Amino acid sequence: MELLEKKEFYQRNKDVLSPEILAKWEKAFDIEFTYHSTTIEGNTLTLMETKMLLEDKISIGGKKLREIYEVTNHEKAFDYVKKQIDQKEELDENKVKDIHEIVMENIMQGGIYRNTDVRITGANHTPPTPNEMYQSLRFFYEDLTKNSSQMDALELASWTHAEFVKIHPFLDGNGRTSRLIMNYQLMKSGFLPINIKVEDRLDYYDALDLYATKGNLEPFQKMLEGFENKRLDEMNQLIKQQMEEPK
Repeated sequence: MELLEKKEFYQRNKDVLSPEILAKWEKAFDIEFTYHSTTIEGNTLTLMETKMLLEDKISIGGKKLREIYEVTNHEKAFDYVKKQIDQKEELDENKVKDIHEIVMENIMQGGIYRNTDVRITGANHTPPTPNEMYQSLRFFYEDLTKNSSQMDALELASWTHAEFVKIHPFLDGNGRTSRLIMNYQLMKSGFLPINIKVEDRLDYYDALDLYATKGNLEPFQKMLEGFENKRLDEMNQLIKQQMEEPK
């Protein structure tokens, strides 16, 4: 079954899943997405500690307050994304800033573009200087609107993430924000949100660096397509199991 067929099957049949089952699967994804997205950036909470904090509401001892905020903020930011999708809102500059502000709450002032140079450790690409960055951002937001009608959903989600993190407009939180706006684009088009796992970090960084230095989006897009295929397979298998159960 092709990716679009899998998406259509999911959208057509997801209502066979009870609200309880759907909520359980969505919560499990939320926790894993938050764990991997923050761990990629150096957070040391384990998956179980992340679950205890977000689902069981148990405080975690021995961790820096910043790490606790990184996890709880990420969950809040993803909730914000889901609410915007429910309201059929398009991604724009204000929403990107809002997402970043939530991601950085109680850590630093979010939603404000940097005014200094930055470097990405280990990358061949150097983000633009502040003056160049503002011009790049203007083009990014213009292309965000244009590409929404010219690219398919997976290409748009891949480009949104890769181009945004190439510009690196904030002092911190660019990676988490870029993964959130990537999922914004996927969910807006009826796909499931995906999770880039920490064990895939090196391939992920290499694919982003290839786009930033050579303009080649294909490896990153193929990576996202693989993750989306896996998520749809999991959900569609659950739907089929539910369909086959005796009434």
